[in-house]
Amino acid sequence: MTTRLTRRDFAALAAGALLARPAVAQPGEAPLILRAIPGTNERLPAVGLGTANVFDSDDERTRRSAAEVVQALVAGGGRLIDTASSYGDAERVLGEVAAAAGLRDKVFIATKLEAPDEAELERSRARLKTAKLDLLQLHNVRDPRQSLAPFKAWKAQGVCRYIGVTSTFHGDFAAVEAVLGREKPDFVQVDYSLDDREAERRILPLAAEVKAGVLTALPFGRGRLFRAVRGKAIPDWATDFAESWAQFFLKFLLADERVTAVIPGTSDPAHMADNLGAMRGPLPDPDRRKRMAAFIDGL
Repeated sequence: MTTRLTRRDFAALAAGALLARPAVAQPGEAPLILRAIPGTNERLPAVGLGTANVFDSDDERTRRSAAEVVQALVAGGGRLIDTASSYGDAERVLGEVAAAAGLRDKVFIATKLEAPDEAELERSRARLKTAKLDLLQLHNVRDPRQSLAPFKAWKAQGVCRYIGVTSTFHGDFAAVEAVLGREKPDFVQVDYSLDDREAERRILPLAAEVKAGVLTALPFGRGRLFRAVRGKAIPDWATDFAESWAQFFLKFLLADERVTAVIPGTSDPAHMADNLGAMRGPLPDPDRRKRMAAFIDGL
């Protein structure tokens, strides 16, 4: 029997169920999938929230939706929220939402700087209303000789708990590889989705070698995956592990244990609840992952 719930239908049901239950697993319910950060073994919920293009306007509508989606994240057992100094007003919106709801201690805040610049760092901390960041990343690394010395100094000073590098440009993956191998940051963030698996071949093996956590940006391929399956039912052979297309796409990534967390962006609390569903229940085995990739490649 195939499921014919749309993402919107399933998300609405998931949001209602999510808000009605505690974040901890109840008797008979699958526990949350948590992943250890390689350098410390701190365990992080494997589904987070990205804020690019969704928290970027400091207006009433954005603040309201941001508050709802952050509350949904925390209610569902999530913690990780990824933002950047260059995402418009996203840092400010996130800082205000977390402070107003008293959620700072319940979330893991990751932000990014465009350069190792003290003024930019202080602006980010002020916007986020926090003296100490959980993860501070250098955004879109392009120079293979890039030093992370300032980030390491900030970590030593207690400004942040972890440091990392990011890129969503495949042309810069060689630079990411060079910096990752030499500087050995705590995290690397790259775009990785079921229809774009270059990071799986190039970045994930090196991240495992240097013991860096992996965050996967754009896990829905900038919306390409949802467009590819529009009007289609989830295959019968996938319904035992995925109740929605979002979970199908996210569980493909989470089935690779080198992935620490996926960070899909959304401003919709129902979609947040749907995404968090990927953090419970079975993950596809290697044979099923191959079948998932072949299915998407064939569309």
